[in-house]
Amino acid sequence: MILSVLDQSPVRAGGTAADALNETVVLAQAAERWGYHRYWLAEHHATEGLAGAAPEIMVARVAAATSTMRVGSGGVMLSHYSPLKVAEQFRVLETLYPGRIDLGIGRAPGSDQITARALQAGPGAVGVEYFPSQVQDLLGYLGGGLPADHPFARIRVTPEPATRPEVWLLGSSDQSALVAAYLGCAFSFAHFITDQGGVEVMAAYRDRFRPSAHLTAPLGSIGLFVLCADTEAEAQRLTQSRDLWRLRLDQGYLGAVPSIVEAETYEYTREERLRIAMNRRRMVIGAPEQVKQRMIELAEHYGVGEIVAVTICHEFAPRLRSYELLAQVFELTPRAT
Repeated sequence: MILSVLDQSPVRAGGTAADALNETVVLAQAAERWGYHRYWLAEHHATEGLAGAAPEIMVARVAAATSTMRVGSGGVMLSHYSPLKVAEQFRVLETLYPGRIDLGIGRAPGSDQITARALQAGPGAVGVEYFPSQVQDLLGYLGGGLPADHPFARIRVTPEPATRPEVWLLGSSDQSALVAAYLGCAFSFAHFITDQGGVEVMAAYRDRFRPSAHLTAPLGSIGLFVLCADTEAEAQRLTQSRDLWRLRLDQGYLGAVPSIVEAETYEYTREERLRIAMNRRRMVIGAPEQVKQRMIELAEHYGVGEIVAVTICHEFAPRLRSYELLAQVFELTPRAT
């Protein structure tokens, strides 16, 4: 099993965004030592609870702080941006860190609608319905070339690294999966967002995949929320802060990750407890062997060989420990750095 990390740079109650971003670097260095395959940085806007608004900057920071692990975006929300500019950014990253850069692309806004409009401000803004053509242009700018009749076919995209970033499409529905299949890209399903229909989506991606210059055979992974602790009871205790944070997100409150004490003393309504129970269906929580068994089951169910684990809890130390325990129970090979 290949294990990787998705880091949303969570901000804890009582902490700061600077703490969250510094912890991202510490966690990435530890993940490399423990043998994780890749480290992805997320993009979220207009939220106090997640500090990673600019994954292209954090990819550069994490790649500079590590030496062997793949580093990339998980992902860049392409509908906000010019494909040319994204291609330039990741060509620069690939030039600096050859053979180590991933470009994960998302279709969702990663924000509220007003913020999304502000990110797209200007006469060149396009709607999400243009996402497939944006991806196609981006692949062309990364080295595949644009069609001869394309209005920007004569543009020379620089710098020109010897290698290309590995391109992934990320999604929680069949839309990005079908684009990935048609254009011959890798695809990661966000199980941590929804557990509905993911197996069918991944199967459709594999069935419809068309080989390309970027990828000759389908390549898939799943993004999975995981919290592992030395005991199941401790894992359940730690997850309470994430439960309340996720509940508040569903209610439109975008604040920091609450403490366990706050979560334990919060007076939940019956409906809120049902919502938490529903959210927990797509989470993997427990002691190391329990977590390993469930992760393997899900990977086999989806037909993938890689899991990208995202872990959020209030304190950084148990979050770090969760990834360490995963590396141990899966017997990852420590990387030489």
